[in-house]
Amino acid sequence: MHLSDFLRFTGHSLRGHLLRTALSIIGGAIGITAVLLLTALAEGARRYVTEEMESLGATLVIVLPGKIETAGAIPFVGGVAHDLTLSDATGLKAISGIRRLAPLTVGEANLSYGSMHKTVLVAGTTSDFFPLRRLNVVRGSPLPPSEFGRGAAVCVIGPAIERDLLGNNALGKIIRIGESRFRVIGVLAPKGESIGINLDEMVLIPVASAMRLFNQTGLFRIFIEGASSQGLETLKREIVRIIAERHKGEEDVTLITQDAILAGFNKIMTALTLALISIAAISLVVSGIGIMNVMLISVTERRSEIGLLKAIGVTSRQISIVFLGEAVLLSGMGSGLGLILAHIGIMGLKSAWAFFPIQIPVWAIGAGLGVGIGVGLLFGVWPAWRAARLDPVIALTKK
Repeated sequence: MHLSDFLRFTGHSLRGHLLRTALSIIGGAIGITAVLLLTALAEGARRYVTEEMESLGATLVIVLPGKIETAGAIPFVGGVAHDLTLSDATGLKAISGIRRLAPLTVGEANLSYGSMHKTVLVAGTTSDFFPLRRLNVVRGSPLPPSEFGRGAAVCVIGPAIERDLLGNNALGKIIRIGESRFRVIGVLAPKGESIGINLDEMVLIPVASAMRLFNQTGLFRIFIEGASSQGLETLKREIVRIIAERHKGEEDVTLITQDAILAGFNKIMTALTLALISIAAISLVVSGIGIMNVMLISVTERRSEIGLLKAIGVTSRQISIVFLGEAVLLSGMGSGLGLILAHIGIMGLKSAWAFFPIQIPVWAIGAGLGVGIGVGLLFGVWPAWRAARLDPVIALTKK
């Protein structure tokens, strides 16, 4: 049997039962669409977090108060024996392998200007925090360099705060944060959200001023940028050593680096992606069962046709290939439609979430199409086998 004969024979069969054919194709398409969309969402989440982590810099070390023990990918945070203080940050500056160091303390406060009020996130830090977090000042200047313990009454505000409260040209205006007054010396360039924080609605003030404002004695984090990636391990050992000396011999801090965060996140995302794909694959199995039922009905309805083909010399092997090919054709058309629907869905998600780098991985497209066609092949074996076993005499005489 030539390919043209096979396509004509199969096409006639599929056209003869359009509703049944359409339902089989739609069933396969739904399964492929679900698999590809879920894979794209998981891959988008992976890319988003990777880009956010890379924006922090490859040589960044974040010092957290308290010891975090890990078992597998699940962190356990122990008690904080000692706070991280400005004195600790000053002591760490003596390490030779440090390029930049920025202590950080955070809190929420009421910001007011005239009759306008807004609750904002206030970050107390230093001038080094701006290059560390890739923060650009579009107007004015960043926080001035100063000793950690000195806190000038100046601030840098996010663009959303300028727009909502201060209007155009916020530089030089006096705002009230809590019970303290600050002069605006800079406005950040729009940046949006980063690691769950909306930087456009944040106020940055000197770290000593923030600790007085919130009546704090301990820091939230210390950000340290190493001079080179080669000396990162040495830098981490020095940080732990100095903190232990200052905290009566206790290594009560946790050091986080970009590669550690990404390694743990990738483990979680891999497990989550496999779980989502497994759930979505159930719909592919259901569509495969639907194709098998359609083909079994087709075998029953076309008994006389099969008997006639065998009577004129068509072999059982050719009969099985015809019915197996019909099942593969159904699943293939469903997979193709599913791919189109998935791309339409991705376009819709991109328009809704422009910041989210959602994209179907190339391997997922190939794997999805392969699995979809494979399901049709697998569930088409039994109907093809039944068609090949039909006796031509019985098939022609039995109604």
